[in-house]
Amino acid sequence: MKILVTSALPYANGDIHLGHLAGAYLPADIYVRYQRLKRRDVVYICGTDEHGVPVTISAEKQKKTPREIVDQYYASIKKSFEDFGMTFDNFSRTSLPIHHRLAQDFFLKINEKGFIYPREVEQFYCTRCKRFLPDRYITGTCPKCNNEGARGDQCESCGHWLEPSELIQPRCLVCGETPKKTRTKHWYFRLSQFQDKLSSWIADKKEWKETVLTFVQGWLREGLQDRPITRDLSWGVPVPLDDAEDKVLYVWFDAPIGYISSTIEWAQRQGKPDLWRDYWLSKDTKLVHFIGKDNIVFHALIWPAMLMAYGDYVLPSEIPANQFLNLEGGKFSTSKDYAIWLPDYLKEFKADSLRYALTRNAPEARDTDFTWRDFQAWHNNELADILGNFVNRTLTFIKKYYNSSVPSTSFFAERDNYILDLLKKAPHAVGDRLERFEFKGGLQELMKIAQEANRYFDHEEPWSTRKKDPAACARTMCICMKIVTALSVLTEPFLPFTAQRIKKMINAVPQSWDDIGRPELATAVGEPVILFEKITDEIIKAQVEKLKKESVDLEYFSRINLKTAKVLTAERVEGTANLIKCGIEVGDQRKQIVAGVGKDYAPEELVGKTIVIVDNLVPVKIRGVLSEGMLLAAVDKKGIVLITADRPASSGTAVQ
Repeated sequence: MKILVTSALPYANGDIHLGHLAGAYLPADIYVRYQRLKRRDVVYICGTDEHGVPVTISAEKQKKTPREIVDQYYASIKKSFEDFGMTFDNFSRTSLPIHHRLAQDFFLKINEKGFIYPREVEQFYCTRCKRFLPDRYITGTCPKCNNEGARGDQCESCGHWLEPSELIQPRCLVCGETPKKTRTKHWYFRLSQFQDKLSSWIADKKEWKETVLTFVQGWLREGLQDRPITRDLSWGVPVPLDDAEDKVLYVWFDAPIGYISSTIEWAQRQGKPDLWRDYWLSKDTKLVHFIGKDNIVFHALIWPAMLMAYGDYVLPSEIPANQFLNLEGGKFSTSKDYAIWLPDYLKEFKADSLRYALTRNAPEARDTDFTWRDFQAWHNNELADILGNFVNRTLTFIKKYYNSSVPSTSFFAERDNYILDLLKKAPHAVGDRLERFEFKGGLQELMKIAQEANRYFDHEEPWSTRKKDPAACARTMCICMKIVTALSVLTEPFLPFTAQRIKKMINAVPQSWDDIGRPELATAVGEPVILFEKITDEIIKAQVEKLKKESVDLEYFSRINLKTAKVLTAERVEGTANLIKCGIEVGDQRKQIVAGVGKDYAPEELVGKTIVIVDNLVPVKIRGVLSEGMLLAAVDKKGIVLITADRPASSGTAVQ
């Protein structure tokens, strides 16, 4: 059997943060490393998703071309993944010609089979930006959960896949204007025709995670609808039809095809250009997609339907999607820069400490929360005090009292046999959990061995038997070396850098996963080193403070639409002393805002002033009075001071 593993292609418009790692990348790397130690035929594929609206939005905000953005982040993501210990067999890019050709081939063949059709539709058009708005250029209120920051393609709050027309109070992400519906033509994939076939296919996936099945079955019960697969963009894979000028493939049609194009690129680099066929076109292939829960619908329904429509390709065998990792009680937010970015983390801490923390706290069945205090406790109390302590005390003892030569023995006592039996069972105890994608459980089984090893060392008291019973001491240290040698392999999927350091210290003989129960010992050990230095409270406090100082990036700030407005009327809100209702002119629009400035300004003082307002706030009612914006003011010890224009300015002028 061949095993083909993929991780969701990260967008090349920003760096990787801890939430990404916990969802789609670290679990996959642990699984792949384990399969390689089992000497199985496994290939691990990934790459950056370089098309779609997230890239063009970032390019516009940073005043760069899409190519400059993807080049920048491809290099950054690739390096940080390498530094974190990810072991992709190929890390490709969807902007490469090899991918464009394959994606267009997919479109054409599925189109020839009648599963794609054109449709005249009404699409949002921004009259100010003078363009049709792709889904991610539109924001509004989610009709399912009332999240006010939903995108035109998906609500990140509830995970529901949306169409822009479903949003309540839609507005242009760039300028904040309310877009108008205008007719245009797009191409649709007949997803509805795969309802029965997908239902039958999913019915056989009884071993899949319950959370994945529940999500997918919910979609199937609602009934699958045809989905548009083209967009009005200049950046992306061009639609290969004569009457589709200025149309590109929707990123969620083109992106998963990147798994195949990346595998083709891998085969070419091996000097075996047809080797990819052995994995994608073989019924014996186990195809495993590692993703976060927000990508379930695409990988468990739409992507399999695309593969069914095309024909020939193997379908996914497993989709072990993880839930979300939160951060210090809040959601990771790229736009608000509320995140721990991998490049920043690696400047100050070791990769294995994070790999341990994210696995120990993996969001496998439910959302979990990362905190810096937990990270410190797990590093100090478990990695350092349990795993690192046992390895160090064993090697230090052998160096000091056996001149670095590993002692041997031909006799084992009852307690020794208990430990040897534990090592014999370890490959299955840990491996069985990894085979079932229970990485947290696998790590727990590993740490049980380290805990038992420390208990064994303490119970046998080699510092005492060294003089009273040298044979018993030699036996104890021989057993301890067997444990250390086994740990050097057992830790490799989870803590690859630590595993290599242990192997270097013990001059380890190369061993596979199945050799763990009967480890072959080296005759001498090298210089012991501390595996895990303790992390101090001061260091952690500094990290916590960084998160408190929430910063806002340019993209997020640019979504706030500031304009000048002329106050036409003003009166106090009945029953209040501080609230003033203002009728304002914003260009050719008339609006109403409610402002809490009544203690410092009389209503008549406001009339005629040119103020600055936030023009794209979601309207709210304050004391029963509608407010369609918010004025800007400074507050000091003397009271409120309105932000006004220092010289005449037309109402509706954008504030830059």
